[in-house]
Amino acid sequence: MSQQLLSLDFLDTPATPAEHQPSGEVRVSPATRTGRQRKLYIESYGCQMNFSDSEIVSSILFEEGFDTTEDLAVADLVLLNTCSIREKAEQTVRMRLSQINGHKKRNPGLLVGVLGCMAERLKTKFLEEEKIVDLVVGPDAYRDLPRLIKEVDGGQKAVNVLLSREETYADITPVRLNSNGVSAFVSIMRGCDNMCSFCVVPFTRGRERSRDAHSIVQECRDLVAAGYKEVTLLGQNVDSYKWASEDEQEHVNFAQLLERVALISPELRVRFSTSHPKDITDEVLYTMARHENICKYIHLPAQSGNSRILKLMNRTYDRPWYEERVQAIRRILGTECAISTDMISGFCSETEEEHQDTLSLMEYVQYDMAYMFFYSERPGTLAARKLEDDIPLEIKKRRLQEVIDLQQKSSRLRNQLAIGKVHKVLVENVSKRSAEHLSGRNSQNQVVVFPKGDFKKGDYVHVLVHDCTASTLIGEAVAVS
Repeated sequence: MSQQLLSLDFLDTPATPAEHQPSGEVRVSPATRTGRQRKLYIESYGCQMNFSDSEIVSSILFEEGFDTTEDLAVADLVLLNTCSIREKAEQTVRMRLSQINGHKKRNPGLLVGVLGCMAERLKTKFLEEEKIVDLVVGPDAYRDLPRLIKEVDGGQKAVNVLLSREETYADITPVRLNSNGVSAFVSIMRGCDNMCSFCVVPFTRGRERSRDAHSIVQECRDLVAAGYKEVTLLGQNVDSYKWASEDEQEHVNFAQLLERVALISPELRVRFSTSHPKDITDEVLYTMARHENICKYIHLPAQSGNSRILKLMNRTYDRPWYEERVQAIRRILGTECAISTDMISGFCSETEEEHQDTLSLMEYVQYDMAYMFFYSERPGTLAARKLEDDIPLEIKKRRLQEVIDLQQKSSRLRNQLAIGKVHKVLVENVSKRSAEHLSGRNSQNQVVVFPKGDFKKGDYVHVLVHDCTASTLIGEAVAVS
């Protein structure tokens, strides 16, 4: 997989990729430039949670005298915040380390560290395999980075990959490196208790624990005061969020938290990711329906359209359950609510008929967008230990291409439904295709491009859509009385 360093701006045309997009995206944190002596260069790979974690890491190291830099050549410390969801994601990191090795040869004092899921999965083995690496730090050990860096400064290698049942980093104010100044990530929980047989996340991020609801609401209030217009509440499975005060007098579930954040300001848009089909409740859906500023977009990973395969995946729901949840979304939020998904092609023992079930589910739901990839075995998972990866690669790729082709058709059809309607768009950036156009998203998470006029980043603009591609809506700003 080729190395692609993305800027922090959102793309006008989000991909509908052949591989799971979160594991292929890479972001370089921008410079803070406050005059601190040491320079931190950090690349984030994978999911939004990793990008959010990099903001926490940058905040911790900012207090230790590190500015961030976008220029690897001037860095004193290089950190790669990694993803382990697929083998290719790990290969990308190894390739990047070989490139960084050239910088270390020119600057022997350069410190190199690996953070996140790949660090957690490989632990001390990483130091043996990648001689360039000086420190390995798991996602629950970022507070220990200052001590670990001092060890490396003293000539030692350093490792901390201990998982925690309590760590949520609730008291750390992130340095908003992965933000465009309009939208921000807010982590509400960490870890995952769902033991999906294909997934390494429970082993790399530990057990679920929910963050103090008051700290989440306060962070969102602070973001509004700083001029932000949108927050995305993050968790491996946000629907299982549950927090109780120490005296047990206050209990907050996800629907209640969502409402508390929505009530901060009608000008604050609220998004969330990711939902698990077994947990998303009607209470959440009715909360979304009550508040215009909670975006009408749900990422609801199916993974397969066949009940036998879902059982092998240990998803704990079957196809009829998933379809009922989709029906509830359409009933409570309307047909305009956008739904996206994840799909795996070629899971262990998947037959051609079962692959056709996935295609038929896609036709039934008409997803707005999907992250699609073929199955790759991850060491240590339940599937790797108990199931045989028996589908030939050429069949996996052919099935995946059929999934991609169908999703591209569905994405275009869903976008065509937006034509002739007025959409409230939050402007995020100048369009990458034209300096005379702005780019933003509507409530359904669709990218909308329109002439710049007198509007600027952070404005809400009503846009009449007159055309579309499979990934972008195109329109003109209109006045709404």
